[in-house]
Amino acid sequence: MKYQRSSQLFAAANLVIPGGVNSPVRAFKGVGGTPVFVKSAKGAYLYDEDGNRLIDYINSWGPMILGHAHQPVVASIIEKVKLGTSFGMPTELETQIAALAISMVPNIDKIRFVNSGTEACMSAIRLARGFTNRDKIIKFAGCYHGHSDSFLIQAGSGASTFGVPNSPGVTQGTAKDTLLANYNDLESVAALFKANPDEIAALIIEPVAGNMGCIPPKPGFLEALRELCSENGALLLFDEVMTGFRLAKGGAQELFNIKADIVCFGKVIGGGLPVGAFAARKEIMDYLAPIGPVYQAGTLSGNPLAMAAGLAMLQELNSDFEIYNRLSSKTAYLEKGIHAVLAKNNVEFTINRVGSMISVHFDTAAVVDFQTAKKGDNERFKKFFHGLLNQGVYIAPSAYETWFITDALTYEDLDFTIAVIDSVSKEL
Repeated sequence: MKYQRSSQLFAAANLVIPGGVNSPVRAFKGVGGTPVFVKSAKGAYLYDEDGNRLIDYINSWGPMILGHAHQPVVASIIEKVKLGTSFGMPTELETQIAALAISMVPNIDKIRFVNSGTEACMSAIRLARGFTNRDKIIKFAGCYHGHSDSFLIQAGSGASTFGVPNSPGVTQGTAKDTLLANYNDLESVAALFKANPDEIAALIIEPVAGNMGCIPPKPGFLEALRELCSENGALLLFDEVMTGFRLAKGGAQELFNIKADIVCFGKVIGGGLPVGAFAARKEIMDYLAPIGPVYQAGTLSGNPLAMAAGLAMLQELNSDFEIYNRLSSKTAYLEKGIHAVLAKNNVEFTINRVGSMISVHFDTAAVVDFQTAKKGDNERFKKFFHGLLNQGVYIAPSAYETWFITDALTYEDLDFTIAVIDSVSKEL
């Protein structure tokens, strides 16, 4: 495939946009080459500016569960935009989608809408600190919760050390309140609680990690985190920006039968439009302004276009009782096919999958955390990525991102993808 037009557009973008992109991973820094510029999308396919059709396995980083330009979602946006795009005032739609989301997700009584997953996680942390009257939080190396200062922290020299910023612009004062643990390592978490008694407001985690590839929690890990938080008076925050409404109607809480104290959601709750939300039981959410002391606001929060799209999306997910079985079955079929061709071609690999999230790691060792994810052969991944792209299959341009499966994919699409991987893997 040729990408002449994309190359021209990227060159033009670099003149007016830092790095030519508005989100760093899009720049193909992790894989090399020129990013693909998309012109349109429908169902399981992307159509780029050079006229190529690509089978899409990122699906706007998760929310396109039903496929791109899904008719009920598009129709809801069109009808709503005729009435105005934003008011900065309450609408009935906000209450309707809030009630539906609360009915679908366990252990939440109230929900507040924001404009992104970053905003949701940032606001949830502020709420947790206000509710507990504590300052410190625990996060896990390799888990991404948006670009708020509190989350751009890397591990220090030991399990109980303070974090240090891994982005200029994040202050040491912020960093000292963020403690780093290792994903799937319960001892590292217990050590932090022991070293910081009565100081930790919350522990935030992706219940299924998606930003170091797909990494599932070990059996008993989430249950133990729930116990540690309860024992130490800290809140358990589930970042379900990826997993919410994707792994089950009630997200990871339902899938693993774990009760989180606060849950964060992302773009799926807006049908793929810019939106996020955070939710909890009544006593926690009532700490928010205007009825509580914790301030949080947003001019475009709950805007009618996102609410209309999100309501259409959630209504379909709520009424289609087979959607999650179909998604899981298609992803399992893809996993089986990839496993067969990579093994046949003597490629060293590990595949992780939970429901409709899946990733391929080019290493034979188990991938259970950020350290083991980094051991993968990234040079081989680059060849893999470009080999797939050149034959019409688009995966995330990073070895540290999960793939997302959409219900719009057919088994013919999956067979084609497996055949392409077979062809590419012979050259790895």
